[in-house]
Amino acid sequence: MLKDEALALKWGSFVWAKKNLVERLRHDLRHKKRGVVGVGTITDPYQPLEAKLRLTYNCIELLAAYRFPTSIQTKSTLILRDLELIKPEKFDVGVTITTVNVDLAKKLEPKASTPDARVQIVEEMANRNIETWVFLGPIIPFINDDEENFKSIVRVAWKNKSKILYDKLNLKKWVLESLKPFLEKEKPELVERLPEILSPKSGYWLKISKTIQKLCKEKNVECKPAFPYV
Repeated sequence: MLKDEALALKWGSFVWAKKNLVERLRHDLRHKKRGVVGVGTITDPYQPLEAKLRLTYNCIELLAAYRFPTSIQTKSTLILRDLELIKPEKFDVGVTITTVNVDLAKKLEPKASTPDARVQIVEEMANRNIETWVFLGPIIPFINDDEENFKSIVRVAWKNKSKILYDKLNLKKWVLESLKPFLEKEKPELVERLPEILSPKSGYWLKISKTIQKLCKEKNVECKPAFPYV
């Protein structure tokens, strides 16, 4: 097995902390033109280790001090620790909600905060007049793509005046291999079918997009695909 593949298959079981991150950010903020900074665009900025290292905290503190607009995305309640720094004028917060089904969430994202806890993040931010959005994804065919799940998540967005960004499962390299143990227990037939279902030629994503758009329209919730697949 190649090193990259071995790491990909262990995704979620390790984290590499960028220990010089704060110093590098401080340097860049002094020299870069002011623009929106995304925090959590590749992986969650509130990994469990963040509780000890406080790298995200220190970076957000710097961004606030330099008055850079900042967009944070997470699925962890650890973000609530940093409420003193996250102000409505310069921050927006996105919360990933893949499913409202607690049992399914434990299987899909065993180390993440529960669905109820993530909803509480949205509510807490909204109550503080911080712009919020819900990231609905990845949407996995026949796993979390049922209409009732979508309705529940749209309801959360409606209640908190949040917008929704939604996205399908992206079968980039080694993703299917990582999902295999879960799929073989829950929906073994999907292991072979997923590439076809999620291919550009399939009508699956167009159908799902129309369903989500319909539900959002019914609640007057702004929503759009995170990426222009359709």
